[in-house]
Amino acid sequence: MELNVAGQPAYAYTGGKSFDPALPCAVFVHGAQNDHSVWGLQSRWFANHGFSVLAVDLPGHNRSKGQPLATVPEMADWVMALVKAAGATGPVLVFGHSMGSLIALECGARHGDVVRGVGLLATAYPMKVSDALLDAALNREPEAIAMVNQWSISSLASKPSSPGPGAWLHGGNQRLMERVSRNNPDAKVFHNDFSACNGYTHGEQAAAALACPALFVCGSKDQMTPPRSAQALAGKVKQATVVTLPSGHAMMGEKPDEVLDALAAFARKAVAPVSKK
Repeated sequence: MELNVAGQPAYAYTGGKSFDPALPCAVFVHGAQNDHSVWGLQSRWFANHGFSVLAVDLPGHNRSKGQPLATVPEMADWVMALVKAAGATGPVLVFGHSMGSLIALECGARHGDVVRGVGLLATAYPMKVSDALLDAALNREPEAIAMVNQWSISSLASKPSSPGPGAWLHGGNQRLMERVSRNNPDAKVFHNDFSACNGYTHGEQAAAALACPALFVCGSKDQMTPPRSAQALAGKVKQATVVTLPSGHAMMGEKPDEVLDALAAFARKAVAPVSKK
């Protein structure tokens, strides 16, 4: 689905179904140097089980044009502008992975009149990035891709046959990051995204301001955003649920069914009609 946001073409995958603005809307936001495809299973399931779906490509990431946005709040406002451009009128849920989790948090805090629930997957606050990785992302991108690929996928998913025959998480993750770079070679997308994560300082305030329920999905073997960082942020949220899975950072690839189970259970509860006493 192609929309116009701030004068630029913006892409969102709708899970293989036509977008129905009257249904509850599940928004999926990817992490650094990724795109909508990381949500393949989850977005398709939601689209076939009573939700409209917008799995976005952020600006400058593959199918969405324009320059990548420099800050997490800017990205959050862009996501909600896309939801508005799609014409969604039902309750909105925003799920985000890694950098996308910070975006989801800001969506809930800044747009509480629209957002009914947020899901923060593989999150941390602060989400600091080492100087070595920032420098590699700016000047030696293949090295940065290799570093992130090594840290993102746990030993549980090291075999080429995991999570299923013919799948290779390391190779697929590498090719996705390379494709994002190739499609926008002058934008330094990787460095931009990591800088946005590193510079984000509003997490505690956003968590305290969050009026809707929040789901935190942590990977017990996550080397990029360790579970303790997510749990500390969850403690600032009024209505927080924490689910821990035996996975690394790339949990949608390593544990796709378990991630889906957590999101689906949270979503059904979040959009359930409020009973009148």
